Amino acid sequence: MQYGMYINENRCMGCFACVVACKDWHDVPAGPASWMRVKTIEKGKYPDLFVAFLPVTCNHCLHPACVAVCPVEAISKRPEDGIVTVDREACLGKDQCGLCLQACPYDAPQFGEEADARMQKCDWCLDRLTEGKKPICVISCPMQVIDIGPLDELRAQYGDVRETESFTYSEELAPSVLFKPKRDERNLAIGKIEVTPRVGTEG
Repeated sequence: MQYGMYINENRCMGCFACVVACKDWHDVPAGPASWMRVKTIEKGKYPDLFVAFLPVTCNHCLHPACVAVCPVEAISKRPEDGIVTVDREACLGKDQCGLCLQACPYDAPQFGEEADARMQKCDWCLDRLTEGKKPICVISCPMQVIDIGPLDELRAQYGDVRETESFTYSEELAPSVLFKPKRDERNLAIGKIEVTPRVGTEG
């Protein structure tokens, strides 16, 4: 089985409740590491504007690049649900290695600001899933933007749209994420794309 994530981009208002709830639930300290981030896409010029918000996290790819490049097999993909996990004790750290960060086109691997920081990232709240509960980002969202569950069930319920504004589906990696995209019907020019929290800033 492969678990997946569904994002209804039309509902996201960029409130960052998912980001705060994730940091709190997983005790991720203030700093550059943030397992959940929000991408803001701004297009056009006044009065013709388009703005969209997109929650971004690990996509638990079917063929994850991070697993393939890890020299000590610290990153693995669970056969029972396809969730990608990291053994932080085995990880060599960003200073000595950092290959996972270079390999992931979605910037999912996160590192704290401490010396020789070990990789950390979203595990779709395995602790909650094993108790039959939804991940904290799903529960905390006031707009019901996110859903997480078996990918086949998500496709049956929400459809099979794999790309949206500023997210390109990799056929090679096969990220396990589906969208209800917010479409820019006027095809306006990109003004700014920003991911918050940004790498290297306080979160």
